[in-house]
Parts: sequence; C-alpha cells; structure tokens
Amino acid sequence: MYTPPFNREEDIALLHGMMQANSFATLVTSDGGAPVATHLPVLLRPQEGKWGMLVAHLARANNQWRHFQPEREVLVIFQDAHAYVSPTFYTPGFSVPTWNYSAVHAYGIPQIVEEPGAVMGMLDELVAVYEQPRPAPYAADWSDERVVKLTRGIVAFTIEITRLEGKRKLSQNRSLADRQGVIDALQYGNPDERKVAAAMAADLAQLQEAL
Repeated sequence: MYTPPFNREEDIALLHGMMQANSFATLVTSDGGAPVATHLPVLLRPQEGKWGMLVAHLARANNQWRHFQPEREVLVIFQDAHAYVSPTFYTPGFSVPTWNYSAVHAYGIPQIVEEPGAVMGMLDELVAVYEQPRPAPYAADWSDERVVKLTRGIVAFTIEITRLEGKRKLSQNRSLADRQGVIDALQYGNPDERKVAAAMAADLAQLQEAL
C-alpha cells in the first residue's frame, strides 16, 4: 500500500498487536485478473516463521479457495481504528480535511490443510481465542458427528507471512500543536475516534520525551 516514510510502521510487535486486536480481516485474491475478497476471522501465530503465521478457513462453497496457487501471494488486510480529521481541529491557517487510520497488510502463500485432526485443532484454536473472555466458554464436542460433519463444509488453510506492511497515518506530518488539536477533538468522539486519539496521544508523549 502507498505509505509515506513518516507513516510507515515497522515494529513487528506493534503490528502483531494491531492484527490480533482487529482479527476480523479481509482476504484478497485474484481470479483471472479480477480481485476477489472475503471477510473472515484470522488467527495470528506470532512465533511461527519470520513474520508470523495466519490461520483461517473459508466455506467450501466459497470458490475463493480455488484461487490459491503455489508461488502466488494473497493479501490479508487488518483495518484498525479510523477517524475523519477536520481542518477546524488545527491551529489557524490553510488546511484541508483528511482521514487518520492504521492498517496492516500481510502477504503470503496459502497452504490448504486437509488432515481432519489438524483442521479440528485449528478450529479449536480459533474458537478458544474468542471464547476466552466468557465465564463458561464453548468448546466443540468432536465426538458429536454433527459437529464433525460441519467441518466437511469448510476449507482450512494457513498463510506463512512473507511480507508485512504497516501504516499508521496519525498526523505525523503536522506540528505538535496541530496534533494536539486533533487529539482534543477526537478524544470525546465515537469509539474509533477515541482509539485514534489515544494512539496519537501515546505517540505524542513518546515524541515529547525524546525532545
């Protein structure tokens, strides 16, 4: 993705955190030159491979898995919080509206997992992540043939990340006063706006400590 140097984020731990916090991602492939996308939950295994490993599955009826080919990368997009930025947030002077946001693009070659035990393990792993906060978490009963039958309707796959691109467009090209103005305007807004304001405030505090 287009990323000016001052918006580029290369801290792997931070990027992994963004991916895990925004794990309902978008898988993008190509079908004869035409882009195809599916929105789906994606689990990150941060310790596997250089950049991490992604784990996911598609409905077997979704033909996107048929686009997977050896040596052809796919793209998985993780979108973090975003917010409109009005020129009125800045100190007086000429400016135009813009948008602040953070996102991670992960590339890799998908590998379909067919062994039933491995597929069940992947599903258990995925469900455990989302059930963990619940007082009585759900766990699949693999002795129930109805549950096993449902797994035949999906295609499980992994993606070893080969490229990882991070972008945090958080007014880094503006003055400290302008950045503070954006924080002040967004910090009482909707949840995404407050999250953007918090990220900007953390960056600003770190920058001021270094001065």
